[in-house]
Amino acid sequence: MSNPAKSSEPKMSKPINPPAQEDAMRQLRALNARFIHNFVTKDVPSHDALIHERFLSMTSMGARQSRPDYLVRWATAFDPAVIVYWDYRDEQITIFDNVALVRATNKHTVRKNGTDTTGMTTYTDTYIREDGEWKCIQAQLTPVAPDHFPGDETIVAKYINGELQTG
Repeated sequence: MSNPAKSSEPKMSKPINPPAQEDAMRQLRALNARFIHNFVTKDVPSHDALIHERFLSMTSMGARQSRPDYLVRWATAFDPAVIVYWDYRDEQITIFDNVALVRATNKHTVRKNGTDTTGMTTYTDTYIREDGEWKCIQAQLTPVAPDHFPGDETIVAKYINGELQTG
């Protein structure tokens, strides 16, 4: 008699060989860093090059945003006088053959009328590998409740007033 719990388990894809896995992880970490840097610096040409032609964005309010509309918003969304602090943290990358999920959380402090408000948003960027190149095909944002904020020890990179902090 078969075990029903086992029959409902998803079939996992064949594992990637270790050197290829390490290379893919390195590439995806670099793409995630570039994705964030492009947002903060409003680098639309660089960002355009890393998103798939059929890219779709799912905003934190649940709206679907087309690639062209997303890139128009990308050009002006970050204002360092308003978003005075930005980081990404708790980066987690999972690879399934030619699909990868890049997940992390952004912490932001927004200054309006002299008042700072801090919050966090978790994102899942879905990448596909075509012709040996990773492209982001979907980005999805989810607000994070304070009880679930990842700690500062998980910060990968941070920006203050739009400037990348080093060291």
